[in-house]
Amino acid sequence: MITSKELRKKWIEFYESKGHVNIGAVSLIGDGSTGVMFNVAGMQPLMPYLLGKQHPAGTRLCNVQGCVRTLDIESVGDASHFTFFEMMGNWSLGDYFKEEKTAWSLELLTQGFGLDKEKICSTVFEGNDSAPRDDQTAEYLKALGIPAERIFYLPKKDNWWELEGTVGTPCGPDNEWFYPRHDTPCGPKCGPDCGCGRYVEIGNDVYMQYRKLADGYELLDNKNVDTGFGLDRMLLFLNNLSDGYKTDLFWGAIEYLKKVSGKDYDSDTEAQKAMRIIADHTRTGVMLIGDINGILPSNTGAGYILRRLLRRAIRYCRTLGVNSREMLGVASVFIDEVYNEAYPLLVEKKAYILDEMQKEIERFEATLEKGIKEFDKCINGLERKNEFMRKQNPDYVAETVIGGKQAFRLYDTYGFPVELTAELATEKGYNVDMVGFNEAFKEHQEKSKANLTSAKGGMESRSDAAIHYHTATHLLNAALKTLLGEDINQKGSNINDERMRFDFNFPRPVTEEELKNLENLVNEKIREDIPVVCKEMSLEEARAQSFVGVFSSKYGEQVKTYSIGEFSKEICGGPHAERTGELGTFKIVKEQSCGAGIRRIKAVLQK
Repeated sequence: MITSKELRKKWIEFYESKGHVNIGAVSLIGDGSTGVMFNVAGMQPLMPYLLGKQHPAGTRLCNVQGCVRTLDIESVGDASHFTFFEMMGNWSLGDYFKEEKTAWSLELLTQGFGLDKEKICSTVFEGNDSAPRDDQTAEYLKALGIPAERIFYLPKKDNWWELEGTVGTPCGPDNEWFYPRHDTPCGPKCGPDCGCGRYVEIGNDVYMQYRKLADGYELLDNKNVDTGFGLDRMLLFLNNLSDGYKTDLFWGAIEYLKKVSGKDYDSDTEAQKAMRIIADHTRTGVMLIGDINGILPSNTGAGYILRRLLRRAIRYCRTLGVNSREMLGVASVFIDEVYNEAYPLLVEKKAYILDEMQKEIERFEATLEKGIKEFDKCINGLERKNEFMRKQNPDYVAETVIGGKQAFRLYDTYGFPVELTAELATEKGYNVDMVGFNEAFKEHQEKSKANLTSAKGGMESRSDAAIHYHTATHLLNAALKTLLGEDINQKGSNINDERMRFDFNFPRPVTEEELKNLENLVNEKIREDIPVVCKEMSLEEARAQSFVGVFSSKYGEQVKTYSIGEFSKEICGGPHAERTGELGTFKIVKEQSCGAGIRRIKAVLQK
């Protein structure tokens, strides 16, 4: 059985043997350059380089990149949906193209992973009015020994990659690799596109040779290769499993939940679903809180998504019949056993991660109490109405449905899950108007959808105000190090258009005098109107020049650095103000504890 650690190592070592540089993984939190909240694909951080910008590490790159997708949270609970996953990737930036990539992919699948060459199938683009049929890739496949009957030409929806709704982004045809689960075809035309489930997709090689225009495509100056193989999916396939939660990525967490609940994973379908949800959402929570640009649960932006995941896991602890604090044990399995090598920053931040998760557990348990009180008010209201109407009309049929808007109010205002509302309603002989709830929920989603497409390391928007607050966090971080100790480091932040929140390690409350000194020092640097200078350099150069960063975390080989004179020097993804004089007057409004050994400062910028 191949483990996740072995699979990561095998991928990187293979492509390093082909002259690629391992650029490492970047933050899970989107840097604002691609307009999305989280990194949702391995290639996303490389978009500028696929469009022609020169990458500092060269033209052959590889990595294993963590990704977060939360569009289908409600689907988590089956055997294959995850909110966090990893993409094994490699890229050619105007270097090699189809001939080399086709050969290397086949070599890795057969010699590296031991797949039978006589069973491997491949799909290529059939062509349309915008781009020609990809006969070139098909010919390379045939030359490598893949016969024509195992090469399938499919339309754009299957074998063309592009970012929908965008203009100016790289795109092109792709070559997808498939393998049969069994040897029995469903019919004479059985293939990867027939839908019978016989074939499983292993990964794909995208040939990004076009730029998307408003009304078509144009050829890029460079022909690029973008390869993506899902680590979770590959691990499942190579171990001949059909349940993604039985790989070593999850099984330790599942075993822990089996032990504390006393329930069986395989025979108890309700318990199985609960275990999967708790394991998946806890894993993603660990990754987002423990990220280099770690976020915390909140009611807006990326923090809201994190809160929703953690609270859904807490609710399913109730379904499983375990104390919700068992999530901390699940989190420890991921930190100590599963990702301790690939993501060492999680180990460093373990106490902080567990503390923040425990605080969210405590908050939600208090919320549940309030929600149950409000639920009881709904039931009591219906019962009073029914009693009154029966007195008026003996033939009156009692109302037994909680309205959809009422259920949504419980969900939206009190954080009370609709599933829990339905469960409690059933116990009392009532139902919930789920159609009405879904209509109210859809209306809410449409209103808030725009808010779920921009965030950067604690920033809920990329407005001028938020950018100024982000720059102010650099000044505050430097001031803390100057006045309270060089061992102080940022532990989290949250920024919107109206204020900033900054978390840092410190063993005691900051005194009023110290807060005043911090305020004065930051304002002094603002009045000096210092330029904010961005430079890209190697990690070694950044370390040598004393840029602030958690160097044991998994940075890439090249990093962005921001200097504010000699006062503040940080590794950061941006964005930032051009000069400190743009910020206004810095004012600390609150200092408080937010965990064991962690303090929080809230501040505003006054114009």
